[in-house]
Amino acid sequence: MNSGKTKNSFLLWTAFFILFVGAVISSGITGVTWKTIEQQLGNFRFPFSSSPSTPQIFRSNENVRVVHEESVVIDAVEKASPSVVTIGIKKIRRTGDIFEFNPFDPFGGFRRRPGRTQEMEQDIGSGFIVSSDGFIVTNKHVVSNADAQYNVITKDGKTYPAKKIYRDPTNDLAIIKIDASGLTPVELGDSDKIKVGQLAIAIGTALGEFRHTVTTGVISGVGRGIVAGSIFEGYVERLDNVIQTDAAINPGNSGGPLLNSAGQVIGVNTAVSSEGQNIGFAIPINVIKESLKNFNETGQFNRPFLGIRYRSISRDVALLNDVPEGAYVLEVVAGSAAEKAGIKEGDIITSIDDVKLNRDNGELAVILSKKRVGDQVKLSIWRDGKTLTLTATLGSQGE
Repeated sequence: MNSGKTKNSFLLWTAFFILFVGAVISSGITGVTWKTIEQQLGNFRFPFSSSPSTPQIFRSNENVRVVHEESVVIDAVEKASPSVVTIGIKKIRRTGDIFEFNPFDPFGGFRRRPGRTQEMEQDIGSGFIVSSDGFIVTNKHVVSNADAQYNVITKDGKTYPAKKIYRDPTNDLAIIKIDASGLTPVELGDSDKIKVGQLAIAIGTALGEFRHTVTTGVISGVGRGIVAGSIFEGYVERLDNVIQTDAAINPGNSGGPLLNSAGQVIGVNTAVSSEGQNIGFAIPINVIKESLKNFNETGQFNRPFLGIRYRSISRDVALLNDVPEGAYVLEVVAGSAAEKAGIKEGDIITSIDDVKLNRDNGELAVILSKKRVGDQVKLSIWRDGKTLTLTATLGSQGE
């Protein structure tokens, strides 16, 4: 019995001694702390230590940067934003005539008062700088009014009148020239390397009011074909091989850049779906690069020109009418490559250089866009139930 009490007493005094020693060491009165003991014993960690040892990986003096999506977007925007501009329009608008009625006028109660003219200025689109000496890329439909005066407003608020506007006859693309120097051009990426799901950043003047608005999303699809514009506005154009994104693209964003995570331009924002949410489209930058190269070499958009007006015959229409799929010739331009080659109205062009004109390979304009002025092309023609082979030398759009 006494041995049990002695054992319990011993354990109690032992625990008391351990607590007492721990309290003395923690207080540092004797100059000995848990930290100094750890330094002597290496990485052994005491359960009462007030300064737990840090894992070795965090003891490195290297400056390790953790990259978040936010920092990627911020860096990309800071890189490209100085090159993004707003496109404004200045034009004279005339209000309608006003008819007034005066019941006390003995010569007639109605009188017409002519409407007034007023100058209107408004932000209507976006663009981006591609050269330090003042060349700006935007959409053709943004600067489609040949009678209006357009201005370019840079991020620092400076306004430059457009001295010259070059409009691409094939793509929804235009180049504006302003008198400026020392501008910051954007870095152009490679739209052939983009992948569905990668980050997409759009910058532009949203709604023609909020300049340098930034929206983010992903690449939702590539190689889309759309009809851009509105029949009610008098502008409709078929665009092939465009980029689809869910980054918000609003009216006023047209002509602005679509960026990748490196701040490189991979597309030109051009259209937004009116039937769905978060469905926008951009022209691939590689199409723009080819146009810019052509422009730099010739001073104009020198496109290969066959010289016909045509209507595409889809597979369904071809089956219903017992004719081949291809391009039905509605009109042949006098003196054009098509006339010289012997193409006639009513012909159906079924292939160019053995590339069939169908839904898989694209329409006539798509295949011709890959050719150059002066190229000879072999055309397969369906005429009155027979297949002919003709050769045409492509001319220039400006001829």
